[in-house]
Amino acid sequence: MAAEKDIMEKIISLAKRRGFVYQGSEIYGGLAGTWDYGPLGVSLKNNVKNIWWKQFVESRTDMFGLDAAILMNPKVWEASGHVGGFSDPLVECAKCHKRFRSDHVEGNNCPECSGVLGEARQFDMMFKTNIGATEDPDSISYLRPETAQGIFVNFKNVVDSFSPKLPFGIGQIGKAFRNEIAPRDFIFRVRELEQMEVEYFVRESDWETYFEAWRREIVHFTEVIGLPKNMVHEVEVEGDDRAHYSKRTIDFEFDFPFGQKELYGLAYRGDYDLTNHKLNYFDQEANERFVPHVIEPSLGVDRTILALLTSAYTEEKLGDDVRVYLKLKPSVAPIIVAVSPLLKNKPELVEKAQSVFADLKREFGRVMFDDNGNIGKRYRRQDEIGTPFCVTIDFDSLDDDTVTVRSRDTAEQERMSIDKLGEYIAEKIK
Repeated sequence: MAAEKDIMEKIISLAKRRGFVYQGSEIYGGLAGTWDYGPLGVSLKNNVKNIWWKQFVESRTDMFGLDAAILMNPKVWEASGHVGGFSDPLVECAKCHKRFRSDHVEGNNCPECSGVLGEARQFDMMFKTNIGATEDPDSISYLRPETAQGIFVNFKNVVDSFSPKLPFGIGQIGKAFRNEIAPRDFIFRVRELEQMEVEYFVRESDWETYFEAWRREIVHFTEVIGLPKNMVHEVEVEGDDRAHYSKRTIDFEFDFPFGQKELYGLAYRGDYDLTNHKLNYFDQEANERFVPHVIEPSLGVDRTILALLTSAYTEEKLGDDVRVYLKLKPSVAPIIVAVSPLLKNKPELVEKAQSVFADLKREFGRVMFDDNGNIGKRYRRQDEIGTPFCVTIDFDSLDDDTVTVRSRDTAEQERMSIDKLGEYIAEKIK
């Protein structure tokens, strides 16, 4: 456990130091369960979301995109069952008064001070707010605890607008909010999270076929973004451990430093949601009206980022020193290439480097100009943020238009012509 805690502390430190993730509201002491993504964190998140959107929505002919409102009519949450049933069991320590989820605590003693824990009671996880100028029962609304209901309540709108034939799906990336009793493990369990979800509508007789198809899609996604296969586990969720609406659920769990925990979920929701919202589908060819069943692949953005950071974090012994680098796939790396002049006080090198940088920036976008510190420090800094390639302009570059290209993973360098640089990088990052 000490080694695992040490790894998490190193990752959290690196994330802040290098601009991936900052504590929310840090200058005012922070706010538990909230985190701000810095410049590199935003780039990493966007790369993950863009890959998901392309694979799960844009590249398919049976999918529609959506971006539903966070605030919804409270009747949505009454119909979905959240108002009456979205809660966790809470216990409070009689000595230090800290609160915990009872299903996360073993025995009757506080994990912090060993005091006696009280009786479990249900804790409402939805954030309640008021809309308008008055605060009364009629003004109550909620920050959505999931993105799925925004899709379900727009089912009829999409059908009316596009007349899709079954099977078809609606995909969405968006924020959800959960008043977690005890947020923990960095960005793993938070109060403000981002989800990538699909609700895929099928005939009941076809659900097993499409459940398996979406299972394969999730597996493929983990491979595309570079999660190690041996760290991802498919766990069949049995009986009472499934959500009340689910007839079958597979959890995709990941080997985080703090244990094997849920990363993604794939659920067969049956006709629970559309039935509760009194929605149905009319098949014109069959002249039949019925309630479609739903397959739901649900993937968390924040947990994906944490899985990528923890699996990519690498320490390599170099004599008496240790090289730290993030072995991220180029497809998700915040920066693909860093361009540097060998010396920042030589105008001719800086000018040449800026020219190379501008060309690569136009072609690849995720390119950084780095002239801070000596070249060794720049390499180490780029290694820590996961940059696959560093391009250095030196005095030979002025004479023969060649540059040095250094690989992050091997630390090996090779010389090449500037006019071949774009083609070389494009081939390497496929």
